[in-house]
Formats: sequence, C-alpha cells, structure tokens
Amino acid sequence: QVQLVESGGGLVQSGDSLSLSCVASGLSFSTYGVGWFRQAPGKERECVAAQDWDGAIPYYGDHVMSRFTFSRDPAKNTVYLQMSSLKPEDTAVYYCAAREYRYSFTHFAPEYEHWGQGTQVTVSS
Repeated sequence: QVQLVESGGGLVQSGDSLSLSCVASGLSFSTYGVGWFRQAPGKERECVAAQDWDGAIPYYGDHVMSRFTFSRDPAKNTVYLQMSSLKPEDTAVYYCAAREYRYSFTHFAPEYEHWGQGTQVTVSS
C-alpha cells in the first residue's frame, strides 16, 4: 500500500523559513516524479515545485521561484521543500504527490497518482 506522509508545517511569521518533508512507503521515489502542491481555501490546487524521476532541474511555480527549493534524499526515500522568505499568501495546505516514471513529466495536479494527506502552513503578517 502506497503512503505519502508530509510533515513540517506550522505557524510562522512573514519572512520566516520552513522545511517540509514527505516520506514514502510502498513506492520508491527514485522511479517517480514528485511534486509539491498547495491549496488555499477557495482556490485551486497549484504546483509549487516538482521534479521528474530522473532528477532533472526542478520546476518551480512563478510565485515561489527563488524562495522555495525542492530536494530529495534517495536513501531516506524522502523529498523536501525548503521554503524561505515566506509571505502570508503562501498560507495553504501543502501536499506531496507522486507520478510513476513511465508517464511524462507534468506539474498538473490531476495527473499525479498518489497523494499525501497534506500539512498546514500558515504565515502571519
């Protein structure tokens, strides 16, 4: 059974940094493209960062470019999202998701097969 578990969310102040983790069981991230998505109340789920299974240069959403960093630790079967210079508009539930390697890379949420439960990030002004 595939399970993705996010952690690291919390309440921070504007300008702070936060690091999210997503650990997988039942699949190996080394054969999956992985994305970090977020969804704020009343808004669509959007991709903030994603990377294809082969470790290609990550995709970043325009609104997080240069502030967020995607990384992987294959030994721990874990992916990370390092977030810096956080803004109130970054407030959302953050999810990690995985898409098997045989499918072409995308940052479109509905194309991802496996999802975590999400972790809340709240940025106060």
